[in-house]
Amino acid sequence: MDILSDLEARGLIHDTTDRDALAARLSSGPIVLYCGFDPTADSLHVGNLIGLLTLRRFQLAGHLPISLAGGATGMVGDPSGRDAERNLLDD
Repeated sequence: MDILSDLEARGLIHDTTDRDALAARLSSGPIVLYCGFDPTADSLHVGNLIGLLTLRRFQLAGHLPISLAGGATGMVGDPSGRDAERNLLDD
């Protein structure tokens, strides 16, 4: 089973813009993909596990995953569940 079908079977993909183009790209050779984490959080939590395990599935399928902590994610933070964005943090 290819990686895209595997993720769909596990309920990890709800919708895509162009599934056929994505499937073609994934089958044409390795891609580089990342999952970002907020470095201002006290720790990673069980909610981060899905992203990490998905990166691992891509790695096992021959792709090149990157776990990223920082960058714009760290400056803005995750506003989920809030009415406004967090204040921009200093570098």
